[in-house]
Amino acid sequence: MKILLVASEVTPFAKTGGLADVAAALPRALARLGHDVRIFMPWYHSVSEQRLATEPLNLALEVEIAGVMRSAEVRRGWLGDIPVYFLDYPEFFQRQGLYGTPAGDYPDNAWRFGLFCRAVLDALPQLDFQPDVLHLNDWQTGLIPVLLRGERSKDPFYAGTGTVITIHNLGYQGLFPAETLSELGLDPALFHMGGLEYYGQLSFLKGGLLFADRITTVSPTYCEEIQTPLFGHGFEGILQGRRKDLLGILNGIDCKQWDPERDLALVAPYSAAHPEGKERNKQALQEQLGLDADERQPVLAMITRLATQKGLDILEAAWPRLMRRSLQFVLLGDGEQHHREFFRKLQNRYRGRVSITLGFDDSLARQIYAGSDLFLMPSHYEPCGLGQLIALRYGSIPLVRRTGGLADTVRDADQTPPGNGFLFGPPTATALLQALDRALKRYRDSSGWNRLVAGALSEDFSWERSARRYVEIYQQARESRKKLN
Repeated sequence: MKILLVASEVTPFAKTGGLADVAAALPRALARLGHDVRIFMPWYHSVSEQRLATEPLNLALEVEIAGVMRSAEVRRGWLGDIPVYFLDYPEFFQRQGLYGTPAGDYPDNAWRFGLFCRAVLDALPQLDFQPDVLHLNDWQTGLIPVLLRGERSKDPFYAGTGTVITIHNLGYQGLFPAETLSELGLDPALFHMGGLEYYGQLSFLKGGLLFADRITTVSPTYCEEIQTPLFGHGFEGILQGRRKDLLGILNGIDCKQWDPERDLALVAPYSAAHPEGKERNKQALQEQLGLDADERQPVLAMITRLATQKGLDILEAAWPRLMRRSLQFVLLGDGEQHHREFFRKLQNRYRGRVSITLGFDDSLARQIYAGSDLFLMPSHYEPCGLGQLIALRYGSIPLVRRTGGLADTVRDADQTPPGNGFLFGPPTATALLQALDRALKRYRDSSGWNRLVAGALSEDFSWERSARRYVEIYQQARESRKKLN
């Protein structure tokens, strides 16, 4: 099949979250299955700073946004052997952040990603790449199915092109003022409850959910959760109405990218067959971060976006009692200002026991995965989560809340048969601490803990199985599109 994956971020070019990792790993897995897969994303400031080997393609792209005709360009680069097309429009994308600053989202995000959606469809005929399916991701790409079903419905180039949109996080819906509809040149008839209107606003994501041929989410449990009022963010009715076209496919990880046996960021390699190197990485992490050099102290780690969704409020409520436990705590992350401020105050308060790094550092993240004993994810909701999968790959035992993809990938070690981590249910500090106490009890049993780590290192969350499932969905989407025409 010819597959174009369209995403607002792709590792290693630009990343704010798990979407970027998926948008890089899934195409690689699809290519290994023999498909012709390509990627389309914006040319951000962070991409241009990398000085990639790219070539301008000299396409004639003219897109009208807010009454102004805008001339955009396309560059071609590579992700291994996979072509990556970058939309280059400096006024919109040469900025420090992908979507905004710590103060908030960019006010013209609708213009930015409205231009992106239109430019993708304008570019493909000029690139002479006629995809069987467009795999779209999150709200930033949500207008593409709208355009294909509307103003491009008679375009023979796209007559056989199916659309699949993946919800990575339903909490981000691409909501903008009503007047945005006309600024983007969309049909005014679309602005109603059965169209793009959502409580008086325009929703990019709603357009994708209504008009794409198939909808996927990134785990089976999250697929069920988002059809309920608790997790549906107001879209549960739409998703229930499209239930037959909706499927949860668990994300995987790129096991070549995340491999403690070959990871150059680590001081010592290790594997399920030879796990002894993990202890050396723990010692190195403690030394690097100024933690007490005590191998008996378990290291509890978080690598996270600092957002309430990630359960930071639960951790903050538990913090005084957590610090009464015998452990060391490591955090790497950035995000919402009030959470930044909470952890910033802790940076020098617990010398030898706590390390707080605000920001993101890929090398340090890898060292934390390798050097930690426990990996904490107390999320209120988690569509899939990649952190727990990477943690398992590196033998760091997940301690997670039972929700979304966390519930699909972490099995409690105190159940029968024994699992690979520790789970808690209620989103409370007490529930978190009870699960932590069970984990610490297991940690003190060295032989039992070593068996748990060995099992974690043997887990397989590679992409191949999920990639094959996506191919089935792509085929269904293409057939649905053909029937419409």
